[in-house]
Amino acid sequence: MKKEKIKVYTYTRVSTTMQIDGYSLDAQKSRMKAYAEFNDYEIVHEYEDAGKSGKSIEGRIQFNQMLEDIKAGKDGVSYVLVFKLSRFGRNAADVLSTLQVMQDFGVNLICVEDGIDSSKDAGKLMISVLSAVAEIERENIRVQTMEGRIQKAREGKWNGGFPPYGYKLEKGFLYINEEEAEAIRIIFDQYVHTDIGANGLAKYLEQHGIRKIQRQNGKNPLFDAALIRRILKNPVYCGKISYGRRRTEKVHGTRNEYRQVEQDDYLLVDGLHEGLVSEELWHEAQVKLLAQAKKYEHVNRGRETKVHLLSGLVKCPVCGAGMYGNKSIKYKKDGTKYKDFFYYGCKHRTMTRGHKCDYKKQISEELLDSAVAEVIVKLVSNPKFAAMMQEKINMKVDTTAIEQEIASYEKQLRQFYSVKAKLTEEIDSLDPDDRHYVRRKADLDGRLYKMYDKIEDTESLLIAARAKKLAIEAEKLTGDNIYKVLIYFDKLYSAMNEQEKRQLMEKLIAEIQIFEERQSNSQWLKSIKFRLPIIEEDMSLSLDNDTHAETCVLLQRRTM
Repeated sequence: MKKEKIKVYTYTRVSTTMQIDGYSLDAQKSRMKAYAEFNDYEIVHEYEDAGKSGKSIEGRIQFNQMLEDIKAGKDGVSYVLVFKLSRFGRNAADVLSTLQVMQDFGVNLICVEDGIDSSKDAGKLMISVLSAVAEIERENIRVQTMEGRIQKAREGKWNGGFPPYGYKLEKGFLYINEEEAEAIRIIFDQYVHTDIGANGLAKYLEQHGIRKIQRQNGKNPLFDAALIRRILKNPVYCGKISYGRRRTEKVHGTRNEYRQVEQDDYLLVDGLHEGLVSEELWHEAQVKLLAQAKKYEHVNRGRETKVHLLSGLVKCPVCGAGMYGNKSIKYKKDGTKYKDFFYYGCKHRTMTRGHKCDYKKQISEELLDSAVAEVIVKLVSNPKFAAMMQEKINMKVDTTAIEQEIASYEKQLRQFYSVKAKLTEEIDSLDPDDRHYVRRKADLDGRLYKMYDKIEDTESLLIAARAKKLAIEAEKLTGDNIYKVLIYFDKLYSAMNEQEKRQLMEKLIAEIQIFEERQSNSQWLKSIKFRLPIIEEDMSLSLDNDTHAETCVLLQRRTM
């Protein structure tokens, strides 16, 4: 009977079409195929990412597809072949975590040129060392690249990437794109010579039919406020080239998460390109930007201490987007301050995110917060409610399937440990003087190592299954706690501080719908959708105000 070949995948990654370590892409593939043929492996699929960096697995489509196929057990492969470890990845943490995922599904890594096999004892250690070295090399390359870009900026040259809106890029140099440039000139002129800010300017451009021309790095046709501020701050528009205005910094406590932070001190030189506005106009725009930033900070000082109970939970009746808490200052007729007015407004009403919504109404926080609390109090006051909640608390969660899975893994482990013990006993009982001693020991050692792999894989599956059971039980416990809070809602809610009330609302409510117009009973509240299955049937409750009544339908949402 013909022995079935071991199935393998191959993976190749190239950041450019240039040769890697003296080997072209085709040469690398040929070496892997030759290696597979020599070892009698069957290559069942080839994965390749062209033009992708190895600093992270994110963005490598074929690499991630390969991992998904491994997890699905698609082709029953035992190995992934790569030419060198650096083609697999240059981030030590990514390499090791990805390898662990592969090994969890019984697949190991072979680096043909490096002579590394992760199924061997020394393989994983070598991978740890080499991937760490590769990460250091990548950091060195980044530093060298950055130095090259700084020098390019000093010479007034464009540093690469998409050209700013209003310019086109030809042979590495910026040239004015007149089709786009007119919008940039209008933005600077209107911002500096009128009283409108970035939000008002976004509306002005929309009202006058001035829209962005879609390009590869920008599909949204609207000039939103955030983009307008970025345009106004960019010195490229007055003929300058900057470097280091934003620095990429690692987010503390994460592995591969970075964010861009604006810098006060950065390189700024005369560019080789022509500016769209004068330096004087650009500087006037910076003065106004700074003044508006300070004014905004002053008006809204202390806002972070105000908790908006229903922010994001309330949905706009026109566009369906979330409505968020905000503040405006009410003044008397004589101009003196009357009071701070807190309200919920649609997040798209100012086009700050490039979306437009015409719903401009400001919904009183005090009125809506009180209405929601009143409806919940009326709900929990229903005579049947406490009994319904208690029934849900007493309901047992079904973990039969996961418990059977755990029992199966535990049984497998007992069997594997039994086989391991017998193999160890056989090895210990071998006669060193036997002329077949070396072969027999090698055979038994191989079987023992495979048994260790099976034990390790099964232990990982057992740990994952136990964790899944705990998660199911924890979810049930969380639901029970919320049910218990609901039973005593009217007493607890009045004793909670604002932050505690906000946390409760987030746990309890999925979304709140309001009427487009204020109703005859002075209410806005239309319906509440809960995150937990609170009621078995829709229940109607009315918010009474004198002789008027409006119905609020409380809907359930089954998530448990």
